[in-house]
Amino acid sequence: MPDDELHYRQLTDISGLIQSRQISSVDTTTAQLDRIGRLDGRLRSYATLMAEQALATATTADEEIAAGRMRGPLHGVPIAVKDLCWTTDAPTAAGMPIYRENRPREDGTVVRKLREAGAVILGKLQLTEGAYADHHPDVPPPVNPWNADHWSGASSSGSGVATAAGLCYGSLGTDTGGSIRFPSAANGCTGLKPTWGRVSRHGCFELAATLDHIGPMTRSAADAGAMLSVIAGADPKDPTASSEPVPNYLAGMKRGIRRLRIGIDRAWCARVDAPTAAMLDDALDAIADFGADIRDISFPDTEQLVQDWFVLCGIEAAVAHDATYPSREGEYGSGLKGLLDLGRAQSALDYQRIVLRRVAFTGQVKALFEEIDLLVVPTTAMASPTTATMATLGEDAELISGLLRYTCPFDLSGNPTITLPAGFTDSGTPLAFQFVAPHFAEDMLVRAGWAYQQATDWHRRHPEL
Repeated sequence: MPDDELHYRQLTDISGLIQSRQISSVDTTTAQLDRIGRLDGRLRSYATLMAEQALATATTADEEIAAGRMRGPLHGVPIAVKDLCWTTDAPTAAGMPIYRENRPREDGTVVRKLREAGAVILGKLQLTEGAYADHHPDVPPPVNPWNADHWSGASSSGSGVATAAGLCYGSLGTDTGGSIRFPSAANGCTGLKPTWGRVSRHGCFELAATLDHIGPMTRSAADAGAMLSVIAGADPKDPTASSEPVPNYLAGMKRGIRRLRIGIDRAWCARVDAPTAAMLDDALDAIADFGADIRDISFPDTEQLVQDWFVLCGIEAAVAHDATYPSREGEYGSGLKGLLDLGRAQSALDYQRIVLRRVAFTGQVKALFEEIDLLVVPTTAMASPTTATMATLGEDAELISGLLRYTCPFDLSGNPTITLPAGFTDSGTPLAFQFVAPHFAEDMLVRAGWAYQQATDWHRRHPEL
């Protein structure tokens, strides 16, 4: 089967073809590596390519599958991971030149689980410096495959670009303030931010410990469920990883969302630009057509939360970088440096006030989910911003507020979300919205995402490269 029929297929489709031996993992991996070689010079999604290791893993997968030893839905499937996940056989730089030669002594837990599942890891994907807002001045940012003038998202920009451009069948991203959701929306991917603690953080470079989430970025809700089923679960190396049982996220996926109570705060969600508002209206119409019960709700005010998020992220990041900042300050870019200085300037009283507001907000969100099953919100307030617009982020308080208003609250509360492609701008760049669920209800997110994607084809559209 020729490459042009394969590279945009969904992960679950490729898995079926490989495991039924209609195609081989080696041929699929070779085709992916060839495509990366042709296209990634200008897209810049990969920080490190692991071609030799990938082909060795693919060879083993083909041998195991031929012998009837199946490891699950990722067996033999080429994927990639964000370059803050530790790997023993490739550097882990976290977007930071000071870690360019960093070779961890063990794989991160998510990497280990992917390897145990038989996944073929093609390489490490580029990210912003330390997984914060900006790429280091010495690291060229990944390029949006739909339109090079538009933002590719942060910080999991490489994960979004590679997945959208057909340079892997799925990827891992991380989300501290929106960095699974931003690049998923910007590049037209389906991104699932799990509940905080659903996925172990051991062996992943830290930005802010109590805000960091690790999750899949894929082409469909089914693919996201397949990847989450592999990486989720308890981990003795991470005491914050939940022991909550991991369900089969695909088992009840096709039940639909009829009679599910779907909440929306129309006043809060109206604080968006015209393309985003029109996209959200269309999505709500589709959701209602599925038989869901759309309910008007009132969401807690988020303006203070956005300010609190910056300070809390800065405090936690300052702890994470204590070994190298400020001792190696000159090797840091201005964006991450500013965050660390903000965190180091706070008092214990400042921190405690934020903690109390965060606990209160988390309780309010939990109470809200006693009235509804899922929440619908935009991903950002602005449709597919340009790179020129994003370059002014630090100068525009309203732009910052609009960017984070619908994302960082759910990092603070730890609620899971799924971001779904839902249309295009006049410039031909993707639009997206989110479903938000109660803690550990990722199965409901996969179910709702699957229902929406059966009735729409936005997730099946791909950039012309």
